[in-house]
Amino acid sequence: MPRATNAPASQRRRKRMIKAAKGYRGWRSKKFRYAKNAVWHGLTYSFAHRKDKKADYRALWTQRINAAVRTRGLTYSKFIAALKKAKIDLDRKILAELATNDIKAFEAVLAAAK
Repeated sequence: MPRATNAPASQRRRKRMIKAAKGYRGWRSKKFRYAKNAVWHGLTYSFAHRKDKKADYRALWTQRINAAVRTRGLTYSKFIAALKKAKIDLDRKILAELATNDIKAFEAVLAAAK
């Protein structure tokens, strides 16, 4: 009895993996063994870094708010505490957007917090 290799399914699987590795350098985009390894590593990192991206953005927003507040003679922590005390519920994303693009609105929020 001849050896069954499941050739069509194997070819499709290999082609799919090579297609996923398109743009990688050298054998990582051409040879199945190396492409599979590279794609799996990429998927692992993409999962981990999707989580990290949220923390990175929050840190960026904090820096932007801090820079805007310090030019007006206040610290970030005191500003956030004043917002909480004044019961102003704006998240850091919106505050950072106001601080960079709409300075008048940010100063109005700052005045309301003080």
